[in-house]
Amino acid sequence: MVERLSPLEPDFHPGSHGNFEHGVDVILTETRPGSIVQLAAWPGEEKKLIAAIRAVTGLALPDGAGGGISSGGKSVFGFAPGKFTVADDAEGLAEAFAKAVGPAIGTVTDLSHGRTVIRIAGPKAEWVLAKFFAIDFALPAFPVGSGRSTAHHDVFAQIHRSGTDQFDIHVFRSFARSFWKALCHASEEVGYEVQ
Repeated sequence: MVERLSPLEPDFHPGSHGNFEHGVDVILTETRPGSIVQLAAWPGEEKKLIAAIRAVTGLALPDGAGGGISSGGKSVFGFAPGKFTVADDAEGLAEAFAKAVGPAIGTVTDLSHGRTVIRIAGPKAEWVLAKFFAIDFALPAFPVGSGRSTAHHDVFAQIHRSGTDQFDIHVFRSFARSFWKALCHASEEVGYEVQ
């Protein structure tokens, strides 16, 4: 296995930053899943795709678009009708889905080398993200497990609410460093820690 280098490396500085004299309200980190796969069902094949996701990952998705779940180093979230992003700490997810999802059900796209996942957590995570995206981040409007596709300027992002005060943001690797720097800057006034 060849370890991928992080595009954040030159600007990834562990420790506390910004206005943290009264504590930190945001924690920023990079997660490094071994596999990231995007799945899309052909019209009318959504339930078969959801069944394939359960067979491969063991995760049972709630019915309907936008649902998601995380458990045991694996996560899956719907970001549009019939479209899902699946991440796993282990490699080989694309090959497993290629076998489980035939050409009659939908498509499988391996994004493992093309995406960076940035996690923002803490009591002010919603507040910081609201600076970037015109999305209601309140828990009732954006429940745990759900996902959204959006953009900040020209940076496409898929946002997965992976916890009550935690979001995983999937961005293109080529934009990851500039997005990371902007996220750090936006977090300065509440104090943030890089882990």
